[in-house]
Amino acid sequence: MAERISRALLPDNTSVANDGMVVFAGVRADDLVEEFGTPLFVYDEDHIRSRCQEAVQAFPDGVSYAAKAFLCKAMAKLAYGEGMGLDVATIGEAYVALQAGVPGASLTLHGNNKSLEELRFAMDNEIGRVVIDSFDEIERIEHLYKTVGKPLKALVRVTPGVQAYTHKYITTGEVDSKFGFTVPNGLADEAIAKAKLSESIELIGLHAHIGSQIFTSDSFRKSTRILVDLAENFGLPELCVGGGLGVPYVNGESSISITEWGAIVAEVSELSSANIQVTAEPGRSIVASSAVTIYTVGTIKKIEGVRTYVAVDGGMHDNPRPALYGSDYETFLARSIEDSRGRNITLVGKHCESGDVLVKEGNIQDDLVVGDLLVTPVTGAYGHSMGSNYNKVLRPAVVFVSDGNSRLVVRREELSDLLNSDLS
Repeated sequence: MAERISRALLPDNTSVANDGMVVFAGVRADDLVEEFGTPLFVYDEDHIRSRCQEAVQAFPDGVSYAAKAFLCKAMAKLAYGEGMGLDVATIGEAYVALQAGVPGASLTLHGNNKSLEELRFAMDNEIGRVVIDSFDEIERIEHLYKTVGKPLKALVRVTPGVQAYTHKYITTGEVDSKFGFTVPNGLADEAIAKAKLSESIELIGLHAHIGSQIFTSDSFRKSTRILVDLAENFGLPELCVGGGLGVPYVNGESSISITEWGAIVAEVSELSSANIQVTAEPGRSIVASSAVTIYTVGTIKKIEGVRTYVAVDGGMHDNPRPALYGSDYETFLARSIEDSRGRNITLVGKHCESGDVLVKEGNIQDDLVVGDLLVTPVTGAYGHSMGSNYNKVLRPAVVFVSDGNSRLVVRREELSDLLNSDLS
């Protein structure tokens, strides 16, 4: 019999009502569903604040929230209000952050193929830092400088050649990567020298991100050592070690904390004789475990001797990670969170795809019935942000909960939203 869901996977302020119903930050799951429907993303706001505060303390030289993990105006305001900048990967993410009131100076613009439009946007909105990712980008910046006449503050992204033991699709620090300039073959040295000589660029440091969902401290230690040496060699005052800290998704998994990660980086950087400012960009570790997704069970299909399929009203449109990476998640019934989960299931969505699987080998309470509220925890990162309208489904709503109150921060899409850009 599978054990009950681990409390370590749940938002910090999760409790259980007298009747067994799960309660998030003082708000019952069934009450949330009655008001906002399903599928529904529920974020524990104070959980997020706690992780932001931890990150600010762990990286006193500066830390930015990696907006690609999850972004809306409320999230941008929260992260900035807790002392974090924002790492934005596109002009769209930058726009949302600016609309939320985050100053351009507090943004760092990433991207391996920035257009002239995006670079001009960065200049016009006085984006604090642009992370240079290619020689072509340097040429675009120099082209814009001829008309704008104002240099961009920039970091050069390097790939240190460090293997991160994670899924190949989210490994970004090895030599074979679409991101940045590789250190082992000398391209990083060439790019740094070119940027330092360019009057269109105010080079202030280096940036690296070796991948995502990393659990081994050794990868962070090796990467930081290489970057510190490189920054020291070129006399650059700032070094951003990126993000990538792993987060447990299923019972039995564990990871180092943001505080422990910061201590590792500080320990390595302090070995340098140079006074280097070390910053970071956590995303997943800020929001992943702060949220759950609540679904309604619509179909239970038992194939004798094979498996039991449980279909819910969500799917790969609200959480594509299992289809993309084979990611694992846990499941439990909202009405009986403390009960053991003895029934083996495969949790699937409603899309016309056999690959529309949310949990391939899951466990649920034995008395599961159609209409039950089913919860998947640790869905705060790369669920809503990677979502889609595939099959013309509607994206779910997002609710923040805190101290017994709930507030809608992203409304559920309506059918009319599907035609917003349709001109026929």
